[in-house]
Amino acid sequence: MVLFFDAMGVALILPVMPDLIGELSSLPNSRAAEIAGYLLFTFAIMQFLFAPILGALSDRFGRRPVLLLALLGFSIDYFIMAAAPTLLWLFVARAISGICGATFPAANAAIVDISAPGERARNFGFTGGAVAIGFIFGPAFGGFVGEFGPRLPFIISGVLTMAVCLYGWFRFPETLPPEKRRRFDWRRANPFGTLVSVSRYPLILPLLLALFLIQFANQSYVSVWSFFTIEVAGWSPFMIGVSAGLYGLCMAIVQGGLTGPVIKRTGENRAIIFSMLAGMIAFIGLGIAETPAEIFIWIIGGSLSGFVFPAFQALMTTRIPEDSQGELQGALASSFGLATIIGPLMMSQIFGSFTRGEGAYLPGAPFLAAAVLVMLALLVFLLARRRLKDR
Repeated sequence: MVLFFDAMGVALILPVMPDLIGELSSLPNSRAAEIAGYLLFTFAIMQFLFAPILGALSDRFGRRPVLLLALLGFSIDYFIMAAAPTLLWLFVARAISGICGATFPAANAAIVDISAPGERARNFGFTGGAVAIGFIFGPAFGGFVGEFGPRLPFIISGVLTMAVCLYGWFRFPETLPPEKRRRFDWRRANPFGTLVSVSRYPLILPLLLALFLIQFANQSYVSVWSFFTIEVAGWSPFMIGVSAGLYGLCMAIVQGGLTGPVIKRTGENRAIIFSMLAGMIAFIGLGIAETPAEIFIWIIGGSLSGFVFPAFQALMTTRIPEDSQGELQGALASSFGLATIIGPLMMSQIFGSFTRGEGAYLPGAPFLAAAVLVMLALLVFLLARRRLKDR
């Protein structure tokens, strides 16, 4: 539920962000996309800084208090977004949500706490499914309710998140027993400290690099989707929500229903290669799409890349000791945070450059750039896989 609301908080703003920025300013679509990129950058920089801290705190004090505090912070963020009188307040709210969105280390470490090694790929698939459902509910809900006003979705989400926080207070048990906890260390509780710490385990760094490149590529969806579909198809908030919700539904089916059986049958390595190839083809398709039908086709095709994150996580957790799983998840979240710092700025600037009418016109340019990044990730992984076979 925490991961669901985390994803929903990101996805909720996709359909209504163009209208909300337009309400608080009077900028054209290309310029509004760049402002949205800066908002995502604010979210990402806070997530990058706080992910390892929350991961280390969960190793010291347990998963429960970290996750409950995050839900409380999400609720506050939604209420600020709902009442924001200026663009500056949107940036304040995104900063708070970035801090709370750094809960992935604690949530994923809780999954490791309760999962046998052979069950982790399947269970990470379930958490991936929860995130995907957040990306179903968030855009669909935001797009539908946003037709009545761009602020209404945030009011309702704030109330729902507060209710989940209260539910968790009474129902969520601690998953990390006291004997498995370790003291808090600032050297490990920083974005680069976790990366340095986990680098002592063989092959973790190249796997993290490949995953970073994929996460970087996927920022093209979050950064420019609303503005891209407005530019190519002229869609309203409702249709933007439907399209993003469809992508989330397909990802939920792949990650929540197919990940366990597929990885059990093919192994993590083949699942990762297949997912990267599917993602690369889908990005190229979106990059040259010119009609709504083409967009929907590549939404469905791109969901076949959903095996990649659970497979990567399962591959890496088997190479890390039990008392360092929170640290690994912190490193993964730091990698994701770094991608979401650079990605939105790069993708929104590319979109703005190719749509403002000063030179070549290509709204899908960010997706073509994403395809190149996935190709690089595939090359890094294949090199790491050769070393993995040698070991």
